[in-house]
Amino acid sequence: MKKYLVAIIFLVCGSISAQVQFEARVSKTTLALNERLRIDFMMNVDGDNFVQPNFEGFRIIAGPSQQISQSWVNGRSSFEKAYSYFLTPNQKGTFVIKAATIEYNGQIYKTAPIRINVTAAQEQPRDPNDNQIAADENLYLVADVSKDNIYVNEPTTVVYKLYFANIGISNFRDLGKPKYNDFWSQNIEIKQLVAEEGLFKGQNYRYIVLKKVVLYPQKSGKLKLEPLALEIDVQLPTNQRDVFGRMILNETSKRVSAGSKTINVKPLPETGKPDNFSGAVGNFDFKVTPSKNNLKNGETLDLIVSVTGKGNLKLFSLPKPVVPNALEMYDAVHSEDITTPLSGMVGKSSDSYTIVPQYKGNYPIKPLQFSYFDLETKTYKTISSPEIIVNVLEGATPVDSTASDKNKSKIADIEKFKPIKLKTEITSIEKDDFFGSNLFYVLLFAPFLLLPLIILFKNQREKVAGDITGNRIKMNNKLAKKYLSEAKKQIKNKELFYIALEKAMHNFLKAKLNIETSEMSKDNIQELLLSRNANQGIVNEFIVLTENCEIARYAPSSSVTIQQDFDKAVFIISELEKQI
Repeated sequence: MKKYLVAIIFLVCGSISAQVQFEARVSKTTLALNERLRIDFMMNVDGDNFVQPNFEGFRIIAGPSQQISQSWVNGRSSFEKAYSYFLTPNQKGTFVIKAATIEYNGQIYKTAPIRINVTAAQEQPRDPNDNQIAADENLYLVADVSKDNIYVNEPTTVVYKLYFANIGISNFRDLGKPKYNDFWSQNIEIKQLVAEEGLFKGQNYRYIVLKKVVLYPQKSGKLKLEPLALEIDVQLPTNQRDVFGRMILNETSKRVSAGSKTINVKPLPETGKPDNFSGAVGNFDFKVTPSKNNLKNGETLDLIVSVTGKGNLKLFSLPKPVVPNALEMYDAVHSEDITTPLSGMVGKSSDSYTIVPQYKGNYPIKPLQFSYFDLETKTYKTISSPEIIVNVLEGATPVDSTASDKNKSKIADIEKFKPIKLKTEITSIEKDDFFGSNLFYVLLFAPFLLLPLIILFKNQREKVAGDITGNRIKMNNKLAKKYLSEAKKQIKNKELFYIALEKAMHNFLKAKLNIETSEMSKDNIQELLLSRNANQGIVNEFIVLTENCEIARYAPSSSVTIQQDFDKAVFIISELEKQI
């Protein structure tokens, strides 16, 4: 009887374990770089020790949230437990969300891996129920294209502007830098981001120019520009105020995309295209200039072939001169003096040839021709250089080749007979052995002499590397000094000044109190400083100044106020240094 009971128990347990279901469900398997992904880990039993995957290639923006539901229908019970996450991708590509695990009745259950394909960022319709609607309606990333209908090698400009209103922004992070396929591109450096006032969609906005690029298309057709995608930290105002009466800001992050752009590129016309056309497009002047026309024996001349003007100066080759056989011409030395403003390349491109004459006489250098496509008239133009005469005043006269060959043959026959040596020089073939020499013993014992120094150096490095707390304090001290110095440099730039000042004060606290960023709450900071014998008034001033940094970046303030805040920060840090 007992045997039958044991068998029945095993059958029941086996049937129960066979009914355990644990799976992962995602909202989509293909999403854009600026979209969010929801993933739910569902189980029909109350499993324990849930272990989430590492979500490689994604960032968790919400979760895990846990839901449990249980119901009875017609005498049968159903149970469901779920762990939910919201993720955002970090970059384009194909990623695999690996298995999550749970434990139930002593057994481990795993979900099946899920493959997710992340594409380039896309423009999305706005959801009026989204809780980030305030940021959506006040934050736009726009790509302004100067010309979208151009010829091959005609320049166009893309300027990326970030428009914002009634919100604070900071910490830009690139999610996807556009690749300008089929274009020659040149980034224009922006030394400092400056907020300006402007109209957007008929309303007043502030905007920042983030990026400027000059593009030269290299083929015809409808060429697509990939969108620029950014993740930006946003501070949204709320209707709440703190104990000091200041508005409380709700911090969040927002992903924006400039959207893709299409440029129609027309091929250069075939009608009237010269045979020597090498791809020059713009408006140019062409010159061939010799350094001198009259040469003496042993002198050389430099022949400079140059093109100046406005156009694709880096994207075509210059014509090569043809000289008589009596002039020896060396390879060209190429040089450029070209700048690239928003309107396109401007400057000079030149090749310098060194020419060496062989014989006396007058030698012509044939005219050169340079052709280009003029964007203003939409026609091809050709510029010809004048013929150049090189007058060699001195030197050998060309001789008959037959006589020259005979003379060379006679000289070769004479050189076959060499003079007889009358004195013998004898040198010893024996050499000192390396084995047993002074150098041998030095190299033999040098490693043993250096061994104690190597061990001492290694122990010292391990000691320094093992002091994790000390290293972190040194690093935070270093960062505090760095950001305080940066704040002083940016004292005329309000936003960058308050960002650097806030970082300096935070890193000072992390160094002195040996705490992490997650522990830097107002109450915790106050308690730790007071426990280190800090003055209550100084502590209050430190907290007030730190909170002011967040709002002062976007609030109106004068240079006097900024200087006062900097002096106050230096005074507070100095006092806390003495007290704690």
